[in-house]
Amino acid sequence: MQILQSITEKKRVTRLQLLLILLAILLFFGLLVLPLVVVLAQGLANGVNAFWQVIIEPDTLSAFKLTLIAVGVAVPLNVIFGVCAAWVITKYQFKGKQILVTLIDLPFSISPIVAGLIYVLLFGAQSALYPFLQAWNIQIVYAIPGIILATIFVSVPFVARELIPIMALQGIHEEEAASVLGANGWQIFFHITLPNIKWALMHGVVLCTARSLGEFGAVSVVSGHIRGYTNTLPLHVEILYNEYNIVAAFSVAILLLMMSLALLLIRQWVERRLANECHYGN
Repeated sequence: MQILQSITEKKRVTRLQLLLILLAILLFFGLLVLPLVVVLAQGLANGVNAFWQVIIEPDTLSAFKLTLIAVGVAVPLNVIFGVCAAWVITKYQFKGKQILVTLIDLPFSISPIVAGLIYVLLFGAQSALYPFLQAWNIQIVYAIPGIILATIFVSVPFVARELIPIMALQGIHEEEAASVLGANGWQIFFHITLPNIKWALMHGVVLCTARSLGEFGAVSVVSGHIRGYTNTLPLHVEILYNEYNIVAAFSVAILLLMMSLALLLIRQWVERRLANECHYGN
């Protein structure tokens, strides 16, 4: 009797598992695959040649170039900040350490729209700094520097947050041993610290790049939407869509999608290497 009861319970568990798997598959296709199919279908509705014509338009090329500039400046600066912040937080004890950790996480809790408004208030026409900026002919808001600043702000936590747990887990014993043997700070960093964190660092770089690439809210506030000058690819998609140029909007969206998928593949590869390193390290 107990054996039959056990078999019945196992069948119930199996059916529940199958139901959950089926539900997960349906959600996956409904929330992820179907929207991607719609984007591809709409963007290629007029054929590959029409899609290519949209991509090589001056406004699209300008938006693509500005997106690369913003990412190319924001990511290296966030890498430098992330490595330095993670080093200080994990290697030293000091007052205000928790405050620094909280400040690093601040962009996660602040809306990107609010972040953009902060820069408008700091550097816009109504700010105390505006006369100085105007005197030196420096334009930050509604120009490329404002877009870069907004991109840096929204993506700043990703590198540091990837490195802090890894560096805290590794401790400081290897660095201390190298210091006792006469190695200087740069030698310790490049020969001991960097090899130990390289895959976590790459993972943080991929996440930071993805966040910078797709940023819309903060950049939208500080950009001014000047076509051909301060529009990134996400903003260009919005403008085309608002103009009811649906096919062109989805064509540019396909370009963003291709870049995002490339980053996703890199992320999967880095995560596998990081998992293997942690496994063999243990």
